Order: sequence, then C-alpha cells, then structure tokens
Amino acid sequence: MAQRCDICGKGPQYGHAVSHSKHAVNRRFMPNLTKRKLMHDGRMQKIKICNDCLRTKNKVK
Repeated sequence: MAQRCDICGKGPQYGHAVSHSKHAVNRRFMPNLTKRKLMHDGRMQKIKICNDCLRTKNKVK
C-alpha cells in the first residue's frame, strides 16, 4: 500500500535512529495518514489524507 497523502503528496522520509552510543541505524519516518470520506474535486471521495492537511482543511471551513 502506498503511504502517500492524496492532497499534498507527502510520503515516507528516510533517516537514522541514533542510540545513546551514537550507533546510527536506517529507519523510515512515515506520514500520519487517515482514510476519510471528504469532498474533493466537487464530489465525495474516500481519500488517504495526512493529519496536517486534514487540520488545514478543517481550519478553512
């Protein structure tokens, strides 16, 4: 399943998990996605949306 926001296109980012001994291990930072039924492009659609976009969408209304 593609972890991408349908509104802004935000996807996973890559970085390092760094322990106390400074040993770096590769990891992924996943976007905070939810599935919602929202009005998008003039009709109700079931979309995957990140919570940043959802908060902005609620703020504009």
